[in-house]
Amino acid sequence: MKIQLFASLKDFFGKELDIDQSISSVESLRQFLETQNPQSASLLKSCRFAVKDEFVANDYLLTDHDIISVIPPSSGG
Repeated sequence: MKIQLFASLKDFFGKELDIDQSISSVESLRQFLETQNPQSASLLKSCRFAVKDEFVANDYLLTDHDIISVIPPSSGG
């Protein structure tokens, strides 16, 4: 599974992660990322996750071949 990270998340994880272990859902992925870098936990709680360029819910079931985008909140002005 490939994880694409954007904006300030790149400071915690880099631009991309390849994860070899099976992760079943978006919520499980969020928890996995939090364990990899606990300092990212508060930011990850407000991020949106997308698969195939579509935002998905926390209970969305992932496959090992998915490419997941993790998008932090943005501020406008």
